[in-house]
Amino acid sequence: MGNSVEQATLISRHSYHVPGKMQIEELLFEVPLDHSDPSRGTIRIFARSAKRSEPSNTGLPKPEQKPWLLWLQGGPGGGCPTPQSQERTPIFLDRGYQVLHMDQRGTGLSTPVTAATLALRGGPEEQADYLKFFRADNIVRDAEAIRKFLTAEYPEDLKKWTIWGQSYGGYCSFTYLSLYPEGLREVFVSGGVPPIGKTVDQIYSKIFFQTKKRNKAYYEKFPMDSRRIHTLIDHFDSKGGLALPSGGVLTGKRFLILGMNFGFKGGIQNTHDLVLRMATELEQFGFITRPSLSIFEDLTSFDDHIIYAVLREAIYCDGMSSNWSAERVGASMDEYNWIQGARDPQRPIYFAGGMALPFIFDISPELQQLKEVAEILAGFAWPRLYDEEQLRRNEVPLYTASFVDDAYVDFQNVQDALEGVGNCKQLITNTMYHDAVRKDTKKLLNEMFALKDDLLE
Repeated sequence: MGNSVEQATLISRHSYHVPGKMQIEELLFEVPLDHSDPSRGTIRIFARSAKRSEPSNTGLPKPEQKPWLLWLQGGPGGGCPTPQSQERTPIFLDRGYQVLHMDQRGTGLSTPVTAATLALRGGPEEQADYLKFFRADNIVRDAEAIRKFLTAEYPEDLKKWTIWGQSYGGYCSFTYLSLYPEGLREVFVSGGVPPIGKTVDQIYSKIFFQTKKRNKAYYEKFPMDSRRIHTLIDHFDSKGGLALPSGGVLTGKRFLILGMNFGFKGGIQNTHDLVLRMATELEQFGFITRPSLSIFEDLTSFDDHIIYAVLREAIYCDGMSSNWSAERVGASMDEYNWIQGARDPQRPIYFAGGMALPFIFDISPELQQLKEVAEILAGFAWPRLYDEEQLRRNEVPLYTASFVDDAYVDFQNVQDALEGVGNCKQLITNTMYHDAVRKDTKKLLNEMFALKDDLLE
């Protein structure tokens, strides 16, 4: 399933010291857009490495070959944070790794995808064809090409690397295990075991079920918000939508995608705080202030995350098309009849969760330019992402963290998937959420490494 890839080409590398902490190196690589057909052109992949600073007798950092750990961030569509800004990096370094943060293709500084950069490719068909190379399979091929470069002069026992996949990065990790297990020493996955063997509609049925649970938790904690939310939506829609600071439009439907934050620690509280703020302003002034609109925009904008909007459903397509699954599945549920334009003013209205609904391509300035592209990709029959036979006979040590109340990754789908994966140890918890690697870093990493170290009974 995984054809061999050529070593990445290094374009530039620059390093700097973070006093008392670590040495950072900025690396820019060139790889083929299509690893199976280099004649289609190249893209650039940007990465940052972090290692402990160990002065030599000359006063310069002493180079040392240590095992690599590749961090695969969630998404899709966001760039990778700097390693020095993350609480987990010193923990990884203390475990003896050197760490690589790679901007996945199309994100950060890795030939970024925007409406303007896509327009350089041609019309909607050409843009859609280009974006077909921006899923997990090619992210993994980029990583494998970079691994070959970084470890070219390493001894055989250090050529393989460790990967840690968070959320969507976990999906990428399972694709890596399917395509290039020979490049992997061990794999850690937090909140990112993919729903292997499920249709997109089956996946979204479970996601909506989890989202409904989070909505119930919201209204149990803040029952007074039900009336406020109806009032706010009536106001937005009576005005034909409110202009947002960056040019988008706040409609009732867009307001309800605030639920995408429900799966994060503190997400319910943050949503209530914004609802209370907006409702108070509307009662006092008859309008919503710019600071409140800016807060809302920061929480719900897809304009700076084009890949998330156009490829969100594609991450679930393992040999199939999505055909706007989230919209179809949600519209069939009473709690989400607002997707079809209906709403019962006597019932709490439920927020949507981690999904991209097609109406966002009508109300976001960047996405409006990509509506036709999104329609093409929604109907595309995507190739397979996972080799189930390879996963069954997997020999790479795999350690996963699964969160019972994960709003984005259904717990039962995780259990079903892991039944078909070899050599896996699983941490199951209901005391942490999807973003535990950021919000409960030390706790999660200690428990995950305990799986590796066989410290858990």
